[in-house]
Amino acid sequence: MWFGVGAILGWPFAGALVIPFLLEEVTVSFFTGNMRNVVEEVLNGAIRCLLILALEIAVDSLFFGKLVVVPWNIVAYNVFGGEGRGPNIFGTEPWTFYVRNLLLNFNVWFVLAVSIAPLLVLQAPFRSRTATSSATLLRSLAFVSPFYVWLAIFTAQPHKEERFMYPAYPFLALNAALAFHLILSYVGSSEPGQLMARIPAKLKLVAVVSFVLLSINAGLLRILGIVTAYDAPLHVYGALETQGIGKEGDSVCLGKEWYRFPSSFFLPKDMRAKFVRSEFRGLLPGEFPDSENIQALLAGASAIPTGMNDLNQEDPSKYVDISQCSFLVDSSFPGSPASELEPDYIHDEGNWEKISCENFLDASRTKTLGRIAWIPELPLIPTHYRRQWGQYCLLRRRGNDTNSAVE
Repeated sequence: MWFGVGAILGWPFAGALVIPFLLEEVTVSFFTGNMRNVVEEVLNGAIRCLLILALEIAVDSLFFGKLVVVPWNIVAYNVFGGEGRGPNIFGTEPWTFYVRNLLLNFNVWFVLAVSIAPLLVLQAPFRSRTATSSATLLRSLAFVSPFYVWLAIFTAQPHKEERFMYPAYPFLALNAALAFHLILSYVGSSEPGQLMARIPAKLKLVAVVSFVLLSINAGLLRILGIVTAYDAPLHVYGALETQGIGKEGDSVCLGKEWYRFPSSFFLPKDMRAKFVRSEFRGLLPGEFPDSENIQALLAGASAIPTGMNDLNQEDPSKYVDISQCSFLVDSSFPGSPASELEPDYIHDEGNWEKISCENFLDASRTKTLGRIAWIPELPLIPTHYRRQWGQYCLLRRRGNDTNSAVE
């Protein structure tokens, strides 16, 4: 049932993760003569999921002002969108995208996760004393299959995003843990005649501990590298909360940095995010109207902002003139030249002053190792291996306020 709840209230495609478990239950029940119990359990779960779906439809329809089945809308657009619609209009990636991404983020644990099925199948003939029954092997394969199913489904899709792997992360961790357990069982074997039995226990312990520590350190370096390289958008907006920096009604504009805007929750209540034109030619987010009571809230939630479409076509009405911007969030990278639509606002000191600036990794000038993991800023690190930086800044139009800038 819980997979169904996740598919209904979360992401409908997450329901694919339950397929191996259903197949395993049906197969085992068929051979044991317990099909009736399986049918009853499936019907019980389906009825509960339908009740939850009905509640979701009621709530969504209240806010949208019409009958809406959100899970179906998501599936209909992404699977049955038709020509010129669907996820592919937002970009495509090669089939290796998720393999490279998961190797970067999970290092050897991803390798272990994809190796668990062969290890389970091979352990029976090679480890006769611990060989499992067919039913146990089938159940084990059912538990490790969801990750393979998910990876296969989304690898086959042309449009790929890192976040699409999130629902499968628990299964990746499970698969990696099981594979590691099987390997440890083999390494720790003391059965006479086996190769591992001839290796001193202390040497095996050192090897295992070293493996674990290296993998953990690789993960920590990856996390630290990502956080220190790209966390600037989470910090620069904080200066807007400083008294005297801005005033009610000010607009905070974004040009080429529109897609890194974290959320309007990062802005003071009396400020609004706006967009100025850049090289981007797709559809930008729309605005919901302000509401002061429940009636206005419902009306605003059901109103479709002007210019919205499902073809990712540019809507010129989303832009404001740069002269209407009290503040501007922009980036400057030595490796990326400015253009007419994306000038270097940060160094236009005649019109803009820096309120808050943070370092942001210049990926075009940083070598592969520096993009993959954290590298300390130490003199002993060769220059060509160091991470190269640009600036990510909150700018204020000169003359907008007489207070001094906060660096």
